Amino acid sequence: MNKQAVLSLSGGMDSSTLLLHLLANGYEVTALSFDYGQKHSIELERAQSLVRYVNVHSRYEDEYYYPKVKYQVIKLDGLSHLLNSALVTGGAEVPEGHYVEANMKATVVPNRNKIFSSIIQAVALSIAESKNCNVEIAMGIHAGDHSIYPDCRQEFRDADEFAFKMGNWGAEKVAYYTPYL
Repeated sequence: MNKQAVLSLSGGMDSSTLLLHLLANGYEVTALSFDYGQKHSIELERAQSLVRYVNVHSRYEDEYYYPKVKYQVIKLDGLSHLLNSALVTGGAEVPEGHYVEANMKATVVPNRNKIFSSIIQAVALSIAESKNCNVEIAMGIHAGDHSIYPDCRQEFRDADEFAFKMGNWGAEKVAYYTPYL
């Protein structure tokens, strides 16, 4: 059995390159995108396009085989109307110009990565239990993410993983894989 990973695939550069990295390293990937009413829905289109491309071109080449990607968009209907962020429908305009801290604060979506990771954790644990294997939770968050995004920090990841492991039987089969942090 190939290595297993559940990937949060936004369609942006970080998660897209992480998908290719996982495939190149022999992982079977379940990729999840989240439609939470974001204004930049182009990323969802890019994620779907990348998965289609990878799945169509998945084949043996020399000694390499890229397994097909299982993919699903999780719709979080109605959430955007409850969140205060410039990135969601109904929020303020997305700031333009120099990306300074004052502008960046308007782009924080409250608890976004925790919402996503809770769903990803549930999927990863379900795969681990059904296939009796270890599963990596892959996220493209990286050290270059500005300090204004607290849910992209290593301390947040560690605390989130601790809470997940405390709250679930069998969670020792699931670990985070955040190579860009």
